[in-house]
Amino acid sequence: MRYVLLTLTLCFAAGTAQAACFAHYKAKQDDPLQLHFGIMQIDDAACAPGPASAAVNARLAPNGWTLLNIVKTSQDTPTQQEQSNAGAYFLRF
Repeated sequence: MRYVLLTLTLCFAAGTAQAACFAHYKAKQDDPLQLHFGIMQIDDAACAPGPASAAVNARLAPNGWTLLNIVKTSQDTPTQQEQSNAGAYFLRF
């Protein structure tokens, strides 16, 4: 029984991991002006640029950030270089 539960759990986790979408974006804050590049994980259903903009903006706005643009969306895990470029804003929001 344990093996069946473990197998089902792993299958569910693998299915969930494949449903991830990463939005690479640029954002700003005013007074004083601050800019950042970030990567945010969003729902797979919002992976197209239009829905991605809405999803990213909805999570940035409560923190005082304004979305400037979506650089790209991808279902691939960000590379080490992309993670490094995002710095503190990699999966922050």
